[in-house]
Amino acid sequence: MGLLDGILGQVAGNPEIANLAERIGLSPEQVTAAIAALGAAHTQPGDTVAGAADSTGLSPDVLQQILTHLGGEGALGRLGALLGGAEGADGSGGLGSMLGGLFGKA
Repeated sequence: MGLLDGILGQVAGNPEIANLAERIGLSPEQVTAAIAALGAAHTQPGDTVAGAADSTGLSPDVLQQILTHLGGEGALGRLGALLGGAEGADGSGGLGSMLGGLFGKA
């Protein structure tokens, strides 16, 4: 989980995460934890939002808002692929590509 922890630590300081957190009334750290929980729940059997709610204690409504802002279940799949090694050989493309893809910016 070291790679995931490192990336999520960088994401927490991202302005897009801060803006999303402000819009839905959470801290950036809570949004980052919610994204991690949604990503983990996405790979498990059952409902993604319900699984993330169980692990974070956040309401399903709040998690659904975050999921919607991320781009839905498909975005979680892209996040998983990016975390799984879609980073360029020179080290570029990882975090910036992930955030750009998740927030609809190329």
